[in-house]
Amino acid sequence: MMILPGSPVRITNADDTYFGFEGQVQRITDGKVAVLFEGGNWDKLVTFKASDLEIVKPMRGKK
Repeated sequence: MMILPGSPVRITNADDTYFGFEGQVQRITDGKVAVLFEGGNWDKLVTFKASDLEIVKPMRGKK
């Protein structure tokens, strides 16, 4: 799948501080992807290489 702005992504680089975090793609420029993390009382925009990300597949909700 292609990463596009608005896509939910997970950080897959185990050496990165944000490993396992999930965020939303804000912009893509020159192979770098800006990901917005929102949580509780903080928001943070961090740039990653596209190869360090994977798209999060939506899970079905409970009925």
